[in-house]
Amino acid sequence: MGLLSSKKALVGLVLMVVGTLAFLPSVIPGVAGVSVYALAVAALVLTVGTWLVGTSGGGRPV
Repeated sequence: MGLLSSKKALVGLVLMVVGTLAFLPSVIPGVAGVSVYALAVAALVLTVGTWLVGTSGGGRPV
């Protein structure tokens, strides 16, 4: 079963991309301070996406 054949994996992949993109404003120079809460939400979205991708396949998650 491929990564793109599972709905759970696709949702996780989208969440990983969104979570990663949410971190970008904090690393761009010249942007006003980003809220710690926004970074915490980005980290949570990235973590959930990673967990969904990791547990979407059969067997033991790595």
